[in-house]
Formats: sequence, structure tokens, C-alpha cells
Amino acid sequence: MIGTATYLLDANVFIEAAKRYYAFDIAPRFWDALVEHANDDSVTSIDRVKEELVLGNDDLAEWANRQFHERFAATDEDEVVKAFAEIMSWVNEQAQFNDAAKQEFASGADGWLVAYAKVNGCVVVTHEQFNPDIKRKVPIPNICRAFQVTCCDTFDMLRKLGVQLG
Repeated sequence: MIGTATYLLDANVFIEAAKRYYAFDIAPRFWDALVEHANDDSVTSIDRVKEELVLGNDDLAEWANRQFHERFAATDEDEVVKAFAEIMSWVNEQAQFNDAAKQEFASGADGWLVAYAKVNGCVVVTHEQFNPDIKRKVPIPNICRAFQVTCCDTFDMLRKLGVQLG
């Protein structure tokens, strides 16, 4: 392993890969690599992301339940709950985001993902991009920047982990 960080995956990393460029029948090595790196604690996700993935009742849901199920960390530990409350406080104080964006953020996994990363020193992996002007959504990279949590995309993670799909 080249990178030494623990990479914490957002739901969109799994969903985009499964539905598009790393579909199970096209790139099984991608999915094997996630499991391999999860086994050495360099890749993980959270319980609330798993909840989103299994709603699909598809190949991704089956994979999440069978291959990756032990790698979804619990978000109910006190420090994570406290960090989530701090993140929600910050989001609600931002005039930039509209009320619908704040409500969507509060009900989803994104805030929990950043809270878990902050407490546990993880790098958040997401396809979302930092956007200082967006109003209709609360992007994960905006939260990461506000709380000094490192984030990257799938491809950066794969390179840092030394994953080769060929």
C-alpha cells in the first residue's frame, strides 16, 4: 500500500462505479480492490451509507451486504454524534445554503460521513466538488474544508492505494 490514510467512501463512489464506469461485470477488480483494502483498514464507509446502498435492491446492495458488510462503521459513538451536531450547527448558520439544502443534508449520510472522518482522521472520498457559491446543496467538500477534513475523489484514492485494474 502506498497511501497510509483510511479512505472513507461516500455513497456516490459506490453508486457511480456500479452504474457506470466500474460496473460489476466490466471491472470486478475494482470491487475486489475495495474489499482487499478494507481488509487492511485502508478503505471503509459508514452505516448510513450502507443504508443508502441497500435501498437499491440490486447488485450493489447485494455486494454491500455480502462482501463489504463488516466495513460499514457505526456512527453512534459519542464523539461522532458530537461532531455531527457541530457540523449541523455550522450548516444551519450558513446563509449561503437554502432551507431545502439544509434539510436534505440533515437527513442524509453526508454530515455523518464528515463527522466520522473528523473524529477518526479519515480522508473522505466523494465525487462531489467544492463549490463556494452553491445554494441548492451542501457539498461534502465544503463541509470538509470548513472542518479541516481531507477529501479526494475515487481516482486519487485508487492511485494513492496503488490499485491497478488492468
